Amino acid sequence: MNLVVGASGLVGSAVCARVAAQGKPVRTLVRPSTDAAKQAKLKSLGGHLAFGDLKDASSLSTACRGVATVISTASSTLSRQAGDSIETVDMQGQPNLVRAAKAAGVHHFIFISFPPVPEDFALQRAKRAVERELVASDLAYTILQPTFFTEVWLSPAVGFDAPNASAQIYGSGENKISWISYVDVARFAAACVGNLAVRNCVIKLGGPDALSPLEVVEIFEQASGRKFTVTHVPEQALRAQRAAATDSLQEGFASLMLYYARGEVIDMKPALKLFPIPASELNSVQNYATRLFHASS
Repeated sequence: MNLVVGASGLVGSAVCARVAAQGKPVRTLVRPSTDAAKQAKLKSLGGHLAFGDLKDASSLSTACRGVATVISTASSTLSRQAGDSIETVDMQGQPNLVRAAKAAGVHHFIFISFPPVPEDFALQRAKRAVERELVASDLAYTILQPTFFTEVWLSPAVGFDAPNASAQIYGSGENKISWISYVDVARFAAACVGNLAVRNCVIKLGGPDALSPLEVVEIFEQASGRKFTVTHVPEQALRAQRAAATDSLQEGFASLMLYYARGEVIDMKPALKLFPIPASELNSVQNYATRLFHASS
């Protein structure tokens, strides 16, 4: 049995579909308060529901019973659930899950994290703490560290409003980023199941090409046939935003925006040697822009 934690989220639901498509059994951790439509979707993907919460250690023990592999995609960053925060979910809940997995005799723990970032902030401290706990445990582990999700960071939620031909750029926009689709993150996570080559590995993940945000704007302009209005948020303003943050979530987003401004290029050759995934099948920014405007036309 394979347990997916964070199954109702963007990456988690895609992981469920991938693992089930491989003919492997899937158990999904969902809260009793999870929307009925999301529960029905997970069932349709082949998931067997286990009710629990990262904040409830006893429920994790039950969910991990009889499980060979845990895949955790959960994070508080996009959650709208009452009581969820970086402190309760990422700092406390994830270590609870690691301990429950160890106690239940789980063989392999796959954790979705992100690459180390120069800034010190609560979300990064939480991710690094879980990584250290996994490495120190007796569990076989795989830590996946994807960069910026294309569908999140090139969306109106963070100021990249493609439908209205408007883009907010953090920093100069000249530093390259290895944008990665959440679909590919899910594919890599699912491909870890039963893959001995990735055990006890920390693997950075990026997309098929590294592009600066300004190059991304050009791709979207070509795909849409429209000129974009571009505004820049200087790094100095991002540092001020980070300093003025009133909670760890605001601090985290400002820190990640600074990370975006500095860029991150991932050499995918080491990762692709470990997975049966051709580089040509990874989703590019060009593909995403084309699909986005084709769907709206």
